[in-house]
Amino acid sequence: MRPMSNLKRLPKNWFTENEAAAALGVSLNRLHQLLDQHIFTEGNERPTNIEFTASDLLLLGYWNNQEPARPQIIEMPRPRHDRG
Repeated sequence: MRPMSNLKRLPKNWFTENEAAAALGVSLNRLHQLLDQHIFTEGNERPTNIEFTASDLLLLGYWNNQEPARPQIIEMPRPRHDRG
């Protein structure tokens, strides 16, 4: 049977920006880029000293692992007009 001593330690409730970046394996600049791209948009300024929950880190990790958006446009051929 495994020891259950680590169950006594509750996971951290809040993470600083530096801790969040480290947990995600990204730089602080990349964390700020993700926040500015997905959260603080349309002129909403990012506050200083943001704290994150584990759920926030999950979502930020998802966004960080997304491939760059590719246009979802399918080019249609131009209609051919038969003359003659």
